Amino acid sequence: MKNSGEKIFGKLTDLQGRCIHYSSELDIIANRCAVCQKLYACYKCHDEEEDHKFSAVSEDEKKTVMCGACGRFFSYREYSSLCQCPGCKSSFNPRCALHKNIYSCQS
Repeated sequence: MKNSGEKIFGKLTDLQGRCIHYSSELDIIANRCAVCQKLYACYKCHDEEEDHKFSAVSEDEKKTVMCGACGRFFSYREYSSLCQCPGCKSSFNPRCALHKNIYSCQS
């Protein structure tokens, strides 16, 4: 659990949201699935644990991306313009942008 009180789901390796699929120091983002509304460490964890595929949210929908270090929430659009959390200053993995088509749909 983070300061937000929301749990990060997935095959976690630590409490900041790193998982067995993505576990670098920078992999601290959890994304919300539009179908089940759960925050997952990654789409692979989601798809292995749920009975549906990860479904993207609108880029402007609030509280869809969470910093695993401090629990601060962002819309996907806001998150995608950041290289670190404005709250706790933890750095984000720039390679997460490679998965934009999975985590966000155009508004």
